[in-house]
Amino acid sequence: MSFDALIIGAGAAGMSCALVLGSAKPKAFASDKVIGLITHQKTSHLQNALFNNVLGLAPGTLGKDILEQGKKQLNDLYPHVQQIVKEKVKAVKKIGDFFEVETNKATYQSTIVVIAVGYTDLITIRGLENYIESHPRAAKEKNRIWLRNTDHRIIENLYVAGTLAGWRSQFAIASGSGAHVATDILTLWNNGKHAKVHDKI
Repeated sequence: MSFDALIIGAGAAGMSCALVLGSAKPKAFASDKVIGLITHQKTSHLQNALFNNVLGLAPGTLGKDILEQGKKQLNDLYPHVQQIVKEKVKAVKKIGDFFEVETNKATYQSTIVVIAVGYTDLITIRGLENYIESHPRAAKEKNRIWLRNTDHRIIENLYVAGTLAGWRSQFAIASGSGAHVATDILTLWNNGKHAKVHDKI
């Protein structure tokens, strides 16, 4: 299957990116775009997170609940975003004008790829080795990594979001990073004219 944008990882950054991209469907420049989200979440730091200090979240909110609610929210509001479940990405390879994304079960093609997995040094996605460096905003003894990028862009049409983009592991920061990448993609689809999506009463 081929996508216009394929997001790898459904934690705070990946899910936020998918929600913003999905919400843009009424826009003419995004109406025909095929968007996918590989929803692997087992290694997400949200699995054991507890939130008391995030604007808009009730104190005591659990990260594992956000993970499940996020998938439901995406499916209920923006069902055109295809959620690919129970697949883990093994490799990302640039081939001409698109990327080939290989999982343990299938191979996909996408014009744009967003890497939004965790920032541990256990990352096993082949094709990203040349971009891996020590994380600039984490304690060295934790062996955290980032994918070298400029404003979330690794190379043309290959983006990274969240902690793996070099940001600190604060929920609001990771979510904002994913939304930032989504608006950059929307801007690209809108022929370079700055784009964002707001809902209003």
